[in-house]
Amino acid sequence: MKILVCISNVPDTTTRIAIGPDGKSISTAGIQWIINPWDELALTRALELKDVGRVTEVVVANVGPTLTEATLRKALATGADRALRVNTEPTDAWSVAINLAELIKNEAFDVILCGIESSDHNGSVVGGLLAGILDMNIISSVSGLDIEGDTLKVQREIAGGKELHETSAPVVLVVQKGIALAPRIPSMRGIMMARTKPLLTSDPVSSEPMTATAQLFMPKAKGACRMVDAENAGDLIRLLHEEAKVI
Repeated sequence: MKILVCISNVPDTTTRIAIGPDGKSISTAGIQWIINPWDELALTRALELKDVGRVTEVVVANVGPTLTEATLRKALATGADRALRVNTEPTDAWSVAINLAELIKNEAFDVILCGIESSDHNGSVVGGLLAGILDMNIISSVSGLDIEGDTLKVQREIAGGKELHETSAPVVLVVQKGIALAPRIPSMRGIMMARTKPLLTSDPVSSEPMTATAQLFMPKAKGACRMVDAENAGDLIRLLHEEAKVI
């Protein structure tokens, strides 16, 4: 089986975000870019399945400008066989999905893995849009994946428990935490090999944005911590009722 892992290029989760001068985008000055954590776990599980011979090829794909190639190279260093990049600055989830779909139409991928969301926009819609455009089956909230012959055994999280499903390729799987225990770290040998692995760039398809960012703003600063004496329960109740307004 061939697996495609959709990779989103996101700011490191420890980055201090600043809003750009236009008020509609973030300032990219000083940002360290990484693989979206959910996509990284999806890639790790795909590579684990390849290690045991259940997958023949793992490909990563991204929609983004040239700066995203460093992130794709990290995915190659981790163990992916090749990388695909659509050379455009994505405007919204629709533009990401429609460009990824165009890549997928040109190849016969059996399984397409998408992280449940990206850690920057938290939209959680690319996987669903992709399945709709390609008219493919989709399973969401996937926390476990195994392959036995032509059968995919999928575990997904539900309220208070888990579901076990069996499906066949081709299918889009939207994965979340639990799909792999920890992301795989590139080895020195992997980093050296990544330099010679194919990273192919393609032109974007024309599409009209479905959404637009009107404004970005920082959350309000939290108030200072208030200490209440353990013996003064009445004062605590008053503060929770009158100031915090939670009771």
